[in-house]
Amino acid sequence: MIEIKELKKAYNGTTVLDVPSLSIATGESFGLVGNNGAGKTTLFRLVLDLIRANNGQVMIHGKDVRAGNEWKYYTGSYLDQRFLIDYLTPEEYFDFLQGIYGLSKGDLEAFYDGFAEFFNDEVLGKRKYIRDFSQGNKQKIGIAAALMAKPQVLILDEPFNGLDPTTQHRLIGLLNGLKAQNGITMLISSHDLRHITEVCSRITVLEKGSVIHDLKTDRDTLKELEDYFAV
Repeated sequence: MIEIKELKKAYNGTTVLDVPSLSIATGESFGLVGNNGAGKTTLFRLVLDLIRANNGQVMIHGKDVRAGNEWKYYTGSYLDQRFLIDYLTPEEYFDFLQGIYGLSKGDLEAFYDGFAEFFNDEVLGKRKYIRDFSQGNKQKIGIAAALMAKPQVLILDEPFNGLDPTTQHRLIGLLNGLKAQNGITMLISSHDLRHITEVCSRITVLEKGSVIHDLKTDRDTLKELEDYFAV
């Protein structure tokens, strides 16, 4: 599904990411952890072709992400609030995305029904712009938007940030449900070691832009990660 080869990114002569080889299989739930500045967001931005690498390539279904747009039609992502059009209301934003994705009114209604519990009556019908919502509710809007078109590939950067405990629990259930039902390929970064082990079957540790550990998740993984980060 996703192949990364000799991928390097540097700013002002300082290398911030250096990944010689990394493969993520179709249907795999891939977790990325590391301290601030480890290169997690940089890696996701390179996968999404939001920034250009100094060297190497990212392939999705055998095609370089820089060479075309086909992969964008089956990829959903939310990295930060810059992905939102914050001068719209949530309804206006989702209406806009409905047109972009070519969804029907029925699809939009089904989307609202499917995310009613996740939104918890805190997002729709509030008559205010996205920019005026709390960080947690902006996070809900962004995550829901990434999933709106039922993507084959989902990329979320720190999705648990700003969410209250109940919504974090709901997000874990949502992601695990998608994984079980649709075989979606997920790339998720998080500072929350417990949550990421609950969602991801494989976890990679980045340190100073390099892959330090690549673990298959089992009952000992959380303890290994806690020991590594001295939690």
